[in-house]
Amino acid sequence: MRITGIETYAVGAGWKNWLFVKVLTDQGLHGIGEGTLNGFIRTTEAGVRELEHLVIGEDPRRVRSLAKRLLDSVSLDGGHIHRTVIAAIEVACWDILGKSLGAPIHQLLGGRMRDSVLGYANGWYRTERTPEAFLAAARTVIDKGFKAFKLDPFGTAQGFIAEPELDLAYDILRTLREELPADTLILIDVHARFTEAEAIRTARRMAPLNLYWWEEPTTRDRQETVHPVGRASPIPVATGEMYDTVGQFFTLAEGGGVNIFQPEPMSLGGIANTLAVADVALAHGSYIAPHQSGGPVATAVCLQLAACVPNFLIQEHFDAFNEPWTHDLVTWRPTINPENGHLSLPDAPGLGIDLNVEVAKAHPYDPKAYLNIFAEGWEKRLGTGREDGTALP
Repeated sequence: MRITGIETYAVGAGWKNWLFVKVLTDQGLHGIGEGTLNGFIRTTEAGVRELEHLVIGEDPRRVRSLAKRLLDSVSLDGGHIHRTVIAAIEVACWDILGKSLGAPIHQLLGGRMRDSVLGYANGWYRTERTPEAFLAAARTVIDKGFKAFKLDPFGTAQGFIAEPELDLAYDILRTLREELPADTLILIDVHARFTEAEAIRTARRMAPLNLYWWEEPTTRDRQETVHPVGRASPIPVATGEMYDTVGQFFTLAEGGGVNIFQPEPMSLGGIANTLAVADVALAHGSYIAPHQSGGPVATAVCLQLAACVPNFLIQEHFDAFNEPWTHDLVTWRPTINPENGHLSLPDAPGLGIDLNVEVAKAHPYDPKAYLNIFAEGWEKRLGTGREDGTALP
């Protein structure tokens, strides 16, 4: 079996864009992957075109060999974008391998550890930054069957946060804690907003609210700042979504203070490297909770990992809150069990999902659709939608 070509589809999905790839073979099998990176969709698509010559004519079932070739054959490291390109192609090759053997990817990786996984909602709030608006939005999350959700209540704060803004953030979270079912898990995304001292101060202010975790509390420029925050924070710290090498997670483990690692499979170069991170975390006595803010193909990647990784904690989930037409973009999507808030796992051979190309083509790339969490009113996630927050048709 040989790879004959790679097709790319840049899809506009309201307030964000997604990039999908389709790897073709001479035996009629194809594989689907995703290379979504907020704000860099066209760049990543160009990266696929730059590197596709390294895999055309090769056997897609030699997944690790191809991924290594894609990384090593360029004398300079292309960083985050380079590994996102590799991930898109690597996942598609895993998909082909699984289809060729009639087995889901998780079976190739050792089989199921579990039959479902706890999910937490994200992308659910497209609203004003008030306690009342967030509560109304959060109730729709609970109504869908979720037992956990994540939010960033800090407005446009960067470095430090003014007391009135901190009071508002506290009021939003206090309202959610008091008004929602007691077993609701509330996760906080700090989006790397704060200095080390401010991250600790703010976490201590929020401590009475029984929050599940404190994500990316400090700058992305100096990875080591997370360790003192992790040790001092009364809320468990999670981080790692922006790391693009396995070695960065080794450094995270070595530094201590953090026991929730958040590998992003697309940023890391795909499935094999994410498994390596899971093993580093396992040796450290820690858990992984993969970051996933892309599209439904990336969701399937994370759920394949959720099926087979022993130290898998919880999975981020945007899909239930994307535009309704996105449900037709792919052939499978997980369901949520309202009894326990768990997501179902894919069973079909390979990745367990396929792309409906005509739907992808009907929703082309939108150059203005990206998330900027330092823009006033970003919580509404308007993208290029209408002023009232509803999506364009």
